[in-house]
Amino acid sequence: MAVAQDRRLLLIGIGPGDPRMITLAAADAVAAADVFFVFDKGAELADLQGVRDRILDRHASPDHRLVALTDPPRNLEGPVYGDAVASWHDQRAELLQRALLDELADGGTGAILVWGDPSLYDSTLRVADEAVGALPWPVAIDVLPGVGSVAVLTAHHRIPLNRVGASVRITTGRRLADEPPTPDCDVVVMLDGSCAFAPLAATDVGPHLDIYWGAYLGSDDEVLIAGPLRDRADEITARRAELRAAKGWMFDTYLLRWSR
Repeated sequence: MAVAQDRRLLLIGIGPGDPRMITLAAADAVAAADVFFVFDKGAELADLQGVRDRILDRHASPDHRLVALTDPPRNLEGPVYGDAVASWHDQRAELLQRALLDELADGGTGAILVWGDPSLYDSTLRVADEAVGALPWPVAIDVLPGVGSVAVLTAHHRIPLNRVGASVRITTGRRLADEPPTPDCDVVVMLDGSCAFAPLAATDVGPHLDIYWGAYLGSDDEVLIAGPLRDRADEITARRAELRAAKGWMFDTYLLRWSR
């Protein structure tokens, strides 16, 4: 009787867009994988898929396989945001579960390449846990950290993330109005599709804030803007709309720092 062998699933952080930012540990993990599971987001993100393909060409074994999963549409505008996110995660987990059943052989190593870092505002680990939990056999999940957009943002603006003696909160654009910066706590904002910093510029805290904004961080198309929030809010809003219209998608992150 054949002895069952362990199966593994690697979640590999590959940075925000520069193939050179993949760590040595992540490169070794890519080389060790037999099959890569890819959530295909369509032609709109073809340039990001091109970066992924360059990483695979450089680091993956010659006989690796690629399994494409059609990413379900994100409809996160329901009356209860958490429920809408959970529903999307469930759909992705079901797709991944089926792929693991069909494609991850006994003793095999599967992998998912994750933009940025798998532990920071990314759903892949939650989806993988749910998918693996529904399988008839165990799969060990390993997480390889990646260079996140927050680190690239501060490095390319040539600033430290924190002020001396102050804290830093990481939040989303959806929550910024309820969690604005304070004299003791700056705020990094991710997943902001509505320029939540703009209304903040007109409030009482607006004159006290500097913004350090970056789009397409770590890629050839990177754009950086920094300065007093009240002076830069309109500029960033207009530039963001222009870039999104030209490229078809937008990934941006920013730091709001109490400075005056």
